[in-house]
Amino acid sequence: MLYYGYMSEIKPNEVYTTKEAQDFLKISESTIKRFLKQGIFKAYKVGGQYRIWGSDILNLLSPKVESRVYKIYDKVREKTKKTIERW
Repeated sequence: MLYYGYMSEIKPNEVYTTKEAQDFLKISESTIKRFLKQGIFKAYKVGGQYRIWGSDILNLLSPKVESRVYKIYDKVREKTKKTIERW
């Protein structure tokens, strides 16, 4: 539920619109679309609109996901360094 433009809490067993997920995560419309396209969110199309389970939103915010992102970032950074050094 939205209260005065702020999300009170995400409930794992509820379904949210992309706009609600966007407001909760404080991300742009283009970012939410990119997340959907890349499969970061498991979304279901209902009546022409995507719906996202609260549990999927919460998984995105979990520390496990954050640590995976940092590992990927480190790999990309090291690969970039090596490429630059070869120039």
